[in-house]
Amino acid sequence: MMVTMSSPPSPPPIRVALVGAGAISQSQHVPGLQLDPRAELVMVCDTDPQRAHTCQLEWGAKSMTTDFREVCSSPDVDALIVATPNDTHVAVTLAAVEQGKHVLCEKPLGRSAGEVREMVSAALRAGVVHMAGFTYRFAPAVRYLRHLLKSGDLGQPRHFRSQRFLDWPETSWGWRQVKERAGAGNLFDMTIHRIDLALDLLGPLTELCGDVRQFVPRTRRSDGTQCNPSEVDDWTAIIGHFESGAVGVWEGTTLAKGHHHGGFGHEWFEINGSEGTAVYRLHRPHQLWRGSSTRDLAPEEVPPEFLVTPGSPRDPQKGDPATVFRYDVVWEFLSAIHERRGAVPDFYDGLAAQIVADAVLQSHQERSWVAIPPEPRG
Repeated sequence: MMVTMSSPPSPPPIRVALVGAGAISQSQHVPGLQLDPRAELVMVCDTDPQRAHTCQLEWGAKSMTTDFREVCSSPDVDALIVATPNDTHVAVTLAAVEQGKHVLCEKPLGRSAGEVREMVSAALRAGVVHMAGFTYRFAPAVRYLRHLLKSGDLGQPRHFRSQRFLDWPETSWGWRQVKERAGAGNLFDMTIHRIDLALDLLGPLTELCGDVRQFVPRTRRSDGTQCNPSEVDDWTAIIGHFESGAVGVWEGTTLAKGHHHGGFGHEWFEINGSEGTAVYRLHRPHQLWRGSSTRDLAPEEVPPEFLVTPGSPRDPQKGDPATVFRYDVVWEFLSAIHERRGAVPDFYDGLAAQIVADAVLQSHQERSWVAIPPEPRG
């Protein structure tokens, strides 16, 4: 008599709500959710009711709302993706984790390290999965570079060098140019990503000096109407010392004319080690430049095993390479929930980057070097 073994039942889908239906959700989070068979998008929340309704229909969500508290209290929601203006991250996250919801929050997690510490503490008390949206950790070339560092191929790291140059219109950034809402400008929007990459790859900083400047007041909207002038920076520079003995240099601007690259801008960061150099460029994420004392820098294709996060259903050969790797952020978030483990990067990583960004503003104000005290993980 033949006995047929039945497969164990599949776990129920992770029911996800999107809070904030803007460009980041549309271009990154929704495609990531649609690729993942473990996820179900059940609710869309946006303060603009028309946009919330339109996105609900387009994305196939069951419901929509304009009130994040309704999302957080809903028994039909397991997890939130928070893609709202910076000044709302704390309130939405605290309301969500108090109801036992898992949270993926866009960067910066808050407008200061104090706000982020609130989020970390609340998530720990609730025992939920918490994740910071540091997208570039998932770029194939970054994943390969991390491997080269850990395997010793580059030798002892000595220098980290980052350039992020964008050619953005000199018109209003909307809420992003209001300090009370954004916290800072280019520093919190773009440079903080490169701070996170440096901390992830080379470890903690011990001190830094930094400067921020505003070159364009952005007193007009794109339609030509006038608005209040910008209150935040559009250029950032940092020099930092790592605990390991390495040094780092960062520069970021939104005013580098001609640096378009199809809207992705110029992204170059490199690590110089005792045995070699590796260079990452955003608009060529399937390629790493490598060189040594015996070989000039030259492009090298990223090996296939580093093109996607392990387990991700994403096809690395489909879509724009500089966009599609971002879908793996959602894959990691859902995997952490599914596997009952911590997500990487998490709120602690968001806090570490925020401490450094806060120190840049302090250094700018005091015109001095600022020490970065160690921040223990709970």
